[in-house]
Amino acid sequence: MRIWAQGLGVGLLAAGMVWAQEAPGPEVRQCSICHGKREFKKVQPDGSVRPLFVDERELKASVHARWHCLDCHADIKTIPHPERLEKVNCQRCHFPGNPVGAPEEVNYEGYVESVHGRLQRAGNPKAPRCQDCHGAHGVRKASDPNSLVYKRQIPATCGKCHPQVLEVYQRSVHGTTLLVRGNNDAPSCSDCHGEHQILPRKEQASEVSATQIPETCGHCHGSLEFNQKYDIPVNPVKTFKHSFHGIANELGSMRVANCASCHTAHAVLPPSDPESSVHPANIPKTCGKEGCHPGANVNYARGRFHIDPSRRDAGVVYWVALFFKYLTVSTLAALILHILLDLRSKLQKRAQGHE
Repeated sequence: MRIWAQGLGVGLLAAGMVWAQEAPGPEVRQCSICHGKREFKKVQPDGSVRPLFVDERELKASVHARWHCLDCHADIKTIPHPERLEKVNCQRCHFPGNPVGAPEEVNYEGYVESVHGRLQRAGNPKAPRCQDCHGAHGVRKASDPNSLVYKRQIPATCGKCHPQVLEVYQRSVHGTTLLVRGNNDAPSCSDCHGEHQILPRKEQASEVSATQIPETCGHCHGSLEFNQKYDIPVNPVKTFKHSFHGIANELGSMRVANCASCHTAHAVLPPSDPESSVHPANIPKTCGKEGCHPGANVNYARGRFHIDPSRRDAGVVYWVALFFKYLTVSTLAALILHILLDLRSKLQKRAQGHE
């Protein structure tokens, strides 16, 4: 009888723990007295209105559905709570080896050193924090199409702070392919700039710095399969690296032209588009930018770009490259043969001298 009673007690305790995680706790019901009203808001000193309504349905659909208000807002000790509260610290759960099963691969160190983290440390109130990108109460998995960090949602998320860049990106071939056609092969903001460790482009470690851009663009355009799939005739990364610009870039030049110098960073359009920076009519202006080739004329547009000397469609460049290839091989072969014959002659003379 005693064993049965103990077993029942343990069972009730376990059930109570599960209910406490899945059912709204007392503090949730108390919080909803105010935050459950749609009209609940606060007028800021600058006259803007900050809504304070929290939709419980949004919470239940999020990845944090089983947690309660005070699990995140840990500085609330009494209700009603003080007017000023600390920012929610996501690292209370998201750290390596955490006991609650929260994802551990969050790159907090990268964020701290990023341009966003630096602004946050400097006290800039507009600096984005975790909840600005991932959401506050409606956090969803990145694979969820409704998540703020789902690939097709990322441009709109970043566009909250960078509206002008978003407007340009939406008109680009990358933006229309991703947002209009729904093709996830096209890059979103984080594919080029990174996720948490976003650095200013002037810093060499940045994924969009002058020396890193070829590698960043190469994540897509360095693949033969990718280029063939989208009818790109030559490998643009390979051919760039073989050009004068590419060689200087490999040697660390920050001034030489890179992918974004010609194709632009966000307004990337096909060469056939009259608004494209690499449309034949626009090439003199693109090449003639300050610091590149001032005074560039229409002759710049007559040349060919991204030439692969190993392909026949490179025209005369293919034949010149082929000529020098065989000339080099034959010259080296003749030189080696000459050395071997000379060595043989010397060995023969040495042998005859010993006789």
